[in-house]
Amino acid sequence: MRSREMKSSGHGRTAIRLRAGLEKSLSAYAAAAAAVGVSLLALAHPAEGKIVYTPADISIPVNGSPVSLDLNHDGVTDFLLSNITWSQGSEGGFLEGVRAGASNPGNAVWGRGVFTERSWVSHFRACSSGFAGALPAGFNVRPNNSYLQKSRCWVMAWFGGAISRGPSTYGQWLDSQRRYLGLKFLIDGEDHYGWARLNVSVQQGILGIQATLTGYAYETIPNKPIITGKTKGPDVITLEPASLGHLTQGASAIPVWREKK
Repeated sequence: MRSREMKSSGHGRTAIRLRAGLEKSLSAYAAAAAAVGVSLLALAHPAEGKIVYTPADISIPVNGSPVSLDLNHDGVTDFLLSNITWSQGSEGGFLEGVRAGASNPGNAVWGRGVFTERSWVSHFRACSSGFAGALPAGFNVRPNNSYLQKSRCWVMAWFGGAISRGPSTYGQWLDSQRRYLGLKFLIDGEDHYGWARLNVSVQQGILGIQATLTGYAYETIPNKPIITGKTKGPDVITLEPASLGHLTQGASAIPVWREKK
């Protein structure tokens, strides 16, 4: 790997540049932070990596527009969270995630198994679905090909079925509080790991599934594992809480996000 040196004025010391992908990502964050007066002391040692945490309190609306999840605030949607219910012929609903865009084929969620109610899934989503794990706090999200679901869609919670068969439920997210999605996504073509924290409750019937996104985070160093629920410590940068408006604005909303004091 080639590096280049540059003299620092008045000291005669040299600084080594980071490899291009990481330097570009951190430079973009530093530029946005500087615009709003964020202390750059937090970025003084980028090679050690940081966890960038964003608190949130965002309801995922029933039969509404999907909530876009942009883990690193670069204006590119990494995942979509949808909440769907129906009442024609039977009652049912499901909470799901979708890998956003054909440009993100490397994005994945931690989980195992295949959703078998394909007739219902195909009615709403033309893709094969896996299951997303409801991870506890303290879980190590890391490279693992056996547990990282690469399917475009993944089911979190599902209820319903034909009236003649009676109701059925699937998924680990049925009535779960402060559980975590383990996520893998790309920054400049390199794998990064993150998590999203949600509260989910299922009310069979017209109310469907109630789901709230309460925060999300990612690790700035490529391929470095991240611990779900880690929101404090010298290696954590906490931003001001995100709103649904911020998520829909994408990169244009970055200047209004400040480091939380």
